[in-house]
Amino acid sequence: MITLLVFLIILSLLVFVHELGHFAVARKFGIRVDEFGLGFPPRAFGVYKDEHGKWIKVAGNKQVENVPGTLYSLNWVPLGGFVKIKGENGEDSEAKDSFASKKIWKRISVLTAGVTMNVILAGVLLSIGLMIGLPQVLDEEKTNTLTIKDPKIQVVEVIADSPATVAGIEPGDSIIAINNEDVFGITKINEIVVENADKEIPIVIKRGDDELQKIITPGNIDGKEGAFMGVSLVETGTVSYPWYKAIIEGFILAVVLLKAIIMAFYTIIRDLIIGTTVETDIAGPIGIAVLTGQVVKMGFIYVLQFAALLSLNLAIINFLPIPALDGGRVFFLIIEKIRGKALNARIENIIHTTGFVFLMLLVVLVTFRDVSKFGNVFAGLWGKITGLF
Repeated sequence: MITLLVFLIILSLLVFVHELGHFAVARKFGIRVDEFGLGFPPRAFGVYKDEHGKWIKVAGNKQVENVPGTLYSLNWVPLGGFVKIKGENGEDSEAKDSFASKKIWKRISVLTAGVTMNVILAGVLLSIGLMIGLPQVLDEEKTNTLTIKDPKIQVVEVIADSPATVAGIEPGDSIIAINNEDVFGITKINEIVVENADKEIPIVIKRGDDELQKIITPGNIDGKEGAFMGVSLVETGTVSYPWYKAIIEGFILAVVLLKAIIMAFYTIIRDLIIGTTVETDIAGPIGIAVLTGQVVKMGFIYVLQFAALLSLNLAIINFLPIPALDGGRVFFLIIEKIRGKALNARIENIIHTTGFVFLMLLVVLVTFRDVSKFGNVFAGLWGKITGLF
């Protein structure tokens, strides 16, 4: 239940900030926002200000007419949120407070505001993390100038069918000792591995809060001569900065991660187009929920880092030029600017609806894959949920 709660909190935060961006910029440009909702309908309750500035409460899913401002609603389905902007589908183009009546650059600004807010949120979360202390790969500069806590040698990749795979070593494990010698650096590990080619040697790893004893036999990999474990190792530690520097470093890190994620998406799309095997794994809602559970076990700071990564992913996905997404709508506005006139509103709405259906089918497909992959974990989680009722 803690996993489910954290998952919903993270999802709600990401969507709230995204929709808040649309809301704030729309209001800035004098565009009417009919409703700002957290979660999806049916509505639990809502509030709005009447013409005298008094807050009026709306119970349940009751229809409300002639609301002078914005209706702020809390809805029963806690899987997202929405902003209902006047004229967002091309209607009321003659009204001054309609989205459709505004200049193209203003409409693009409204559409891109959600993505921008997700990037800003990632920067804020990473900045907070760097104030508290965030796990990072260490280099000589960090080691000599910053406060480092809990330094460790960590496995970031395990080669398939390697000695490490046979020994049961997984990405994320920390190597504590090898061949009965405590580990102080990657160079020392490599020396021990080379000295013990084709020999069974004990290795002690830390996985979460557990210390595990394994036996590994360093040897050749993929025909390469020499002794290898079949892992990629990095030296990591919890790095903290003074608050004023953490803010700068947090946003720099957000930009670096944004570039890395964009490259990962480019690789996925390229591989799909040319028909090669997609090596990068893809997770849907259930997969993300399972990953959330794994991160929760690692601690709060990892949850913070995970939320920042999800926020950046949400920003990139939303800005893809796919109908129904913010990027798709921006793409149509660019076409409108080039043509000098808008596309037929009915045709554009059909395209966006088709795009939405495609995205929903994709979500169902990825969710089905998640259920197949994480079936046992999901069944256990679902059993705990249903057991409460």
